[in-house]
Amino acid sequence: MLSERIPSGERPPAPRRKVIDLQELTALLPPLRAGGRKVVLCHGAFDPLHAGHIRHFQQARELGHILIVTVTPDRFVSAGPPAFPEDVRAESIAALECVDFVAINKWPMAVECIQALRPDVFVKGPDLVPECAAPEEQAIAAVGGTVASTASALGTADPAAPQFPVLSRAVNEYLAGFAGRYGPETVLRYLDGIRPLKVLIVGETIIDEYHYCEAIGKASKEPTLAVKSLSVEQFAGGVLATANHLANFCGDVSLVSMLGEQNSHERFVGDALNPEIKTRFVRRPGAPTIVKRRFVEQYFFTKLFEVYEINDSHLSEADSAAVCRELRQRVGEFDAVLVFDFGHEMLGPEAVRVLCDEARFLAVNTQSNAGNFGYHTASKYPRADYVCITEGELRLDSRDRRGDLRHMVDALVRRTGCGAVSVTRGARGCLCYSPTDGFTEVPAFAGKIVDRVGAGDAFLTLAAPCVVQGAPIEVAGFLGNVAGAQAVATVCNRSPIERDPLVRYVRHLLK
Repeated sequence: MLSERIPSGERPPAPRRKVIDLQELTALLPPLRAGGRKVVLCHGAFDPLHAGHIRHFQQARELGHILIVTVTPDRFVSAGPPAFPEDVRAESIAALECVDFVAINKWPMAVECIQALRPDVFVKGPDLVPECAAPEEQAIAAVGGTVASTASALGTADPAAPQFPVLSRAVNEYLAGFAGRYGPETVLRYLDGIRPLKVLIVGETIIDEYHYCEAIGKASKEPTLAVKSLSVEQFAGGVLATANHLANFCGDVSLVSMLGEQNSHERFVGDALNPEIKTRFVRRPGAPTIVKRRFVEQYFFTKLFEVYEINDSHLSEADSAAVCRELRQRVGEFDAVLVFDFGHEMLGPEAVRVLCDEARFLAVNTQSNAGNFGYHTASKYPRADYVCITEGELRLDSRDRRGDLRHMVDALVRRTGCGAVSVTRGARGCLCYSPTDGFTEVPAFAGKIVDRVGAGDAFLTLAAPCVVQGAPIEVAGFLGNVAGAQAVATVCNRSPIERDPLVRYVRHLLK
């Protein structure tokens, strides 16, 4: 809450140039603090700038003498592709009389800005305070500052005016037809129908690490790319991400997964998971919890290479028995079991048999990745009620690079006896099949793609519970693509898919 207002007469004269590089701004501040002047910091995307933001800045300005606003760069905007690029957003904010300086952040969060600028007050909007990241709160405390909140009636996130991507004429024509067949209320009824389900998620725990760096050239004596380390960000990946997604839509989510006994990352996993999720972790002796480190050139957000921390040998008989024991005790209790099999040895032949024999409804995704390419396909599961895989994974399973996808789906149905299939195709949307509805194609709804990691997992997370309810396969594919569009609009699994923004997007698409 606003607790101390600074008389306007004590403010320093307005600077001639407001948009300043963060490093230059840091050097400018010491003399401006003379006489005990207080520095106030606001941070966010501010996209697009609206009345709620302006009131936020005005109220923040009253808490000090110098108001600095740091702007989230385009590549780190988690709510979706920004409507305006970072330089335009910075220029717009600088035009406000109440703002003294604007800088474009270089990192995903405000932590480094706080450490560099050492503000006296870090100000969040009223709608963002409950979600204020702990690292930012720790950073402001470490520099001797405090956290405050403003009280704009419009808030700072502006949920009443979400920005959605402009879709092609073909996609809009599809949406008009889809809305005529189902309409938003029918679609949202299936979304609401997820809430009472009891769902078990099974699969590997993966910690995704992004090491942001700056390319500085070639090593002088070897043909090696040299980079400068900038920052590191960890994400809850694998089944942790899917469980967090589903927990925002379903009231009863359980998880069976595996952690390593060495470098278990147990505390991070516990902090990253939604506390409502019921967890059972099998510990694998002599192995680490899987970590996938991606080295990312920050400016262009280009992934340079990956390093896996993993033990991908077969499970011992004792470890396999422990996994099967957990599954036998739990699988039969649930309305649906969603298996995200990343092919890193947690789910061997015996575990697969338990899942296929005892699950009431079994949804399966077998992922092809660098650690299992060519050795891990959907046919590993002799029975499934719903299979969701990428086009490349289906072609690999079928050993057919260019054949007709529908023929491959028919063959997959015969091999697994599955009742429904979705084949995700990236920018081309998805191809879906069920015996009742036949084949249908649903286009993609994503705008600017920030990061593709986790998009297919998000698709299955919402599509499978719709199939459980007997929804038309086109509705399941539609909601899966909406979830995928939300997932690719953020970096890795920085934030889970949330119900309210997704509902707004569905209504926008079907208006």
